Amino acid sequence: MSIRDWPESERPREKLLARGPAALSNAELLAIFLRTGVRGKSALDLAREMLADHGGLRDLLTASEVRFTATPGLGQAKYVQLQAVLELARRHLEAGLGERDAMTSPAATREFLRARLRDLPHEVFCCLYLDTRHRVLDFEELFRGTIDGASVHAREVVKQALAKNAAAIIFAHNHPSGVAEPSDADRRLTRRLADALALVDVRVLDHFVVGDGAPVSFAERGLL
Repeated sequence: MSIRDWPESERPREKLLARGPAALSNAELLAIFLRTGVRGKSALDLAREMLADHGGLRDLLTASEVRFTATPGLGQAKYVQLQAVLELARRHLEAGLGERDAMTSPAATREFLRARLRDLPHEVFCCLYLDTRHRVLDFEELFRGTIDGASVHAREVVKQALAKNAAAIIFAHNHPSGVAEPSDADRRLTRRLADALALVDVRVLDHFVVGDGAPVSFAERGLL
């Protein structure tokens, strides 16, 4: 049976308009994105099959082009559309963060960092540059490494902080293993960078480690 033959209250698009997007399941939201199904399957049937094949929403959204387009009826155009939607979501979070004091909106900061860093297969080290009122001036990925780590150079961090005219800075990096617990190397690096930045009057306010769960804050752990 086609979705058009369903009761109006059960159709994903109509349900979203009537009750809001939060009322929809992952499959229903994905069906709206797909718009149409394939022969013998409605968009919702196809969405449910995709979620099952990929083991859930997260793995589906981070699937490679080859993996995503292996599903019959899904080509490169749909993969490109999905990547565009994901990037828009990340930029929406970044824009919202820039309008707030990063230190009085820790939940917004965490959500933005999770969206940007959680699913990367390699380790990256990033900086949130803040003005004197702790509003975000810019976000930048400074160093990229392998799954084992990234080499972070204090001189480059200081140089970029001065170039951005930052008064304060928040560091963030991801652990591709999914375990967000700070390592001894993370602690030593943070102290070395904080000492270097102190020489040019830039404060280090926090360092977040991003894994599968909530990002871990050095400030909350008393590690700064």
